[in-house]
Amino acid sequence: MASQDKLTQRPDTLSALLTPPLLKVDGLSVAYGRRTVVDDVGFDLARGRSLALIGESGSGKSTIAKAVLRLLPDGAHADGRIAFNGQDILKQPERHFRTLRGRAIGFVPQDPANALNPVRTIGAQAQEAAALTDEPNKALRKALILDTFAEVGLDNPGRVYDSYPHQLSGGMLQRVLIGLAVLPRPALLVADEPTSALDVTIQKRILDLLSRLQHDLDISLLLITHDLAIASERADKLVVLKDGTVQEAGRTQDVFSAPSSAYARKLHADVPALNPDRYAPLRDPGFHRLDGREGTATKIAVEGVSKTFSVDGKSLTAVDRISFSVAAGTTHALVGESGSGKTTTIRLLLGLDEPDAGRITVSGETISGSDRTSQRAVWRHLQLVYQNPFTSLDPTWSVEQLVREPLDRYRIGTVAERRAQVREALANVGLGDHLLQRKPGALSGGQRQRVAIARTLVLRPDVIVLDEPTSALDVSVQADIVEVLLSLQANLGLTYVFVSHDLALVRQLAHTVSVMRKGRIVEHGTVTDIFDTPRQPYTRALLDSIPAGVHASQTATHKAANLRQEIFA
Repeated sequence: MASQDKLTQRPDTLSALLTPPLLKVDGLSVAYGRRTVVDDVGFDLARGRSLALIGESGSGKSTIAKAVLRLLPDGAHADGRIAFNGQDILKQPERHFRTLRGRAIGFVPQDPANALNPVRTIGAQAQEAAALTDEPNKALRKALILDTFAEVGLDNPGRVYDSYPHQLSGGMLQRVLIGLAVLPRPALLVADEPTSALDVTIQKRILDLLSRLQHDLDISLLLITHDLAIASERADKLVVLKDGTVQEAGRTQDVFSAPSSAYARKLHADVPALNPDRYAPLRDPGFHRLDGREGTATKIAVEGVSKTFSVDGKSLTAVDRISFSVAAGTTHALVGESGSGKTTTIRLLLGLDEPDAGRITVSGETISGSDRTSQRAVWRHLQLVYQNPFTSLDPTWSVEQLVREPLDRYRIGTVAERRAQVREALANVGLGDHLLQRKPGALSGGQRQRVAIARTLVLRPDVIVLDEPTSALDVSVQADIVEVLLSLQANLGLTYVFVSHDLALVRQLAHTVSVMRKGRIVEHGTVTDIFDTPRQPYTRALLDSIPAGVHASQTATHKAANLRQEIFA
């Protein structure tokens, strides 16, 4: 038994080579109408092993997953061969393949909020998955569902069964989806960006759960992700995609440690967890301001601030006596899990809510308690970049209208001067005049977020609040936006308050950090102090959740090799 365990843990053994792969893709091409989006893709996945498809949006990852699941939209056409258990599923009639989908091939979608019906209980939807087990007894199916919910780490499975989706957290909903996918005990599990919208600690728990289930149930895992660090920790093999073609493929250790293609090397360089000091020269001016070399004054002061809300007749303290300050020309990060108080803090800072106690000042001006005229004057110098560029920009307006609107509202300058300031703001974020008449729908995700940043810059503010400004973007686009933000700070002396659950990105961008938990600041200091010598167990838990990828050290390599065997506690 011990020798067999060794064989199943090594993808390059004779046993792995002789056993036919569970999934084999040969010469796969997919076209939407006349447009080819996947071209001549091939890979294979052994039983009980894991493979990650990685690449940016538009690289073809999700299209390949849909082809494997036979869920391509109308008008799409797939050529080539996708063999599952030796049978070409592309040639099978839909009625035959329908017996495999859900039973033998499971699927974990990206967004649990959209994947579950909001007006039906979790239990009612789980019964549909349980029906795939061919167990005729409804009571026994419910027992199987509850056992599976417990298996995926959901406390009080009975309450989850009776709940509606809106009554559960994002992490709980994602566990529900994983539970529904593994309930029929499929041989293959396709997971499409299963953690992209989750906090870093929840992300680690979900990935640990997938690794454990893969090991315990001998499931093959096809992981779709744009995060090279996650892929390198969780997959035995990698396939790197760009514009629908394979740039490189192979064992994770080989691709990760010595990528041969220029694109894979760029992806590696853009992962924050792997390159914490990438922007060190751009951040240095902020550190110089922070340590007083330039006599920098305090730009933001938050002193003993508290905020309580009434929810269902009960009092909920969202922020509890927090204090921090931000030096002019530096970046201060607020980090913590969902519900830690980050969003309430920035709403108080922006004057959108009034604190129950304490004081907030920006450039010496008090935010809370100001009249509308005074607050309007403060807002001109205190701007916000929203999280999602796909929803924060009016889709019916041109780029010029979007960026000019703040100038129009404050009646700044003449028409000609406003046009000049719009062009200057766009140039500051690396966008040209040729985009002025385009609408958001004609822009990429990175271009949209640059427009959102230009919109905040056009008023020439002193302080910008960045609310998860890159969470909706691919890692390469994220890297471009971070470089833009740090370049602007270095050149213009801007002060940032950065809210994020991506601690690896915080290390690249911030100068100081406040760690929040349940409305309180549990630790505060420079980014070096917090990341290198955290004092609080909660901070250490957050930092331990950062995917680190495959490292050269023996300890890290051993840990990565055994992640699939860890037992989730």
